[in-house]
Amino acid sequence: MSHSLLVQTVTGRTMAGLIAAREAARDVDLVELRLDGVVDVDVRGALSGRRLPVIATCRPTWEGGRFEGSEERRQALLMEALDAGAEYVDVEWRAGFTELVGKDPARVVLSSHDFGGVPADLTGRAAAMRQTGASLIKIAVTATRLSDALPLLDIARTGDAVVIAMGDAGVPSRLLAARFGSRWTYAGDAVAPGQVPAARMIDEFRFRAVGPETALYGVVGNNVAHSMSPVMHNAAFEAAHLDAVYVPLRAADFDDFRTFADALDLSGASVTIPFKLDALEAAQHADDLARAVGAANTLRRVGRGRESWEATNTDVHGFLDPLEVLYPRSLRGARAAVIGAGGAARAVAVALVSQGARVTVHARRREQALEVAASGNAEAGSWPPAAGSWDLLVNCTPLGGPEARAETPLPGGPFNGTLVYDLTYGDRETPLLREAREAGRLTLDGLPMLIAQAERQFEWWTGQRPQPGVMKAAVQKRMGRDTRFNEPRRHGGTEISHV
Repeated sequence: MSHSLLVQTVTGRTMAGLIAAREAARDVDLVELRLDGVVDVDVRGALSGRRLPVIATCRPTWEGGRFEGSEERRQALLMEALDAGAEYVDVEWRAGFTELVGKDPARVVLSSHDFGGVPADLTGRAAAMRQTGASLIKIAVTATRLSDALPLLDIARTGDAVVIAMGDAGVPSRLLAARFGSRWTYAGDAVAPGQVPAARMIDEFRFRAVGPETALYGVVGNNVAHSMSPVMHNAAFEAAHLDAVYVPLRAADFDDFRTFADALDLSGASVTIPFKLDALEAAQHADDLARAVGAANTLRRVGRGRESWEATNTDVHGFLDPLEVLYPRSLRGARAAVIGAGGAARAVAVALVSQGARVTVHARRREQALEVAASGNAEAGSWPPAAGSWDLLVNCTPLGGPEARAETPLPGGPFNGTLVYDLTYGDRETPLLREAREAGRLTLDGLPMLIAQAERQFEWWTGQRPQPGVMKAAVQKRMGRDTRFNEPRRHGGTEISHV
């Protein structure tokens, strides 16, 4: 199987709503009609006039659905769907509807869902399901680790299975259905945990282009659902006509990532909180910049097995690139206050010191500030940064970003320097930048840095530069706003290009 099919799951409280959702499905191969939860269910009406092949499903509450009637009634609805010509009907393995399965096995998808985790008897369960004679089996498990999805690879190897790992950690199994060997996968508006809308799967994650030989890349962290990295890299891969795809990888720990990466032969990864130090330690080789920072944000595979990674750090140049517009001559002598004590703070401290800035690192725990300062030839400052002590303030904590609490690491300032640079980003101004702008300071968010460092990652992985502007345009389209790249803002809306 070279490519997997894409199924759009549609629901509705009424028949009118279900049919409207069915008709709204576009650019998919099949539509799953969820009859459960429809108060005025009419099976033949649900099938009549359909443009696309359908899977009729009536999921009971005991297996995650919304059907609360009797099993006799539910079986009758599914039998009616078969009689009315549904291309497939979904029948739960635990239901024991042998008469329904035997009526037309070629059109039966026998399914099993575990919302609690990965059952210990998964392989045996798949074998028992196949013995019923159903043409396809569907197994959905709940992943709390990336590696929870890996047993599905063997189950789908024979080509007669649909396999899905639900939840955020299982998202790669949906996006990479062809690599998992799944006959199809499901898209929708979170009808099931981890489900992704069809438009995003096709446009953002290149679902139609992913095949068994597609090179795999991703962003690894413990909360990457809102990352802009996939939309940037996938747009760049498409523009460069490369057979590659980039997906979010929500790992429980770094060993979980390595296990998954080895099983899927991942070609490269962007590394974010909290794994940048782990990435450096796991690499067989790291360049001088990554070692100077003491953290790596980028990995690429150079062989097979767990000792096959090279590491670099693109955060340093990515951070500096937007500042070239603001400080066209030099940062030499500028007083820079760095807030945070993680891998990003290390990279920022190294970057600023390399440009001649006088850098102090500030963290709530002084020992952490001392450690980061020592790694970057900087000094440890007090918490919070003292009034009048900085010209440039850089937030390297996740506070205020889309993956963290909507708060500021420095409530109320004081803001009496020149520029506040927040490495977080989102579809709106962060609390830190809003307060700084209202205090009359220049502000800059982390999107320009994100794009600059991603462009360097792409080149390091592929040996070619991304098409100019393609990553920026992809982010702007995804966020639905003018991101004002490299154009700091001050109170009153005045925009300037240098300081």
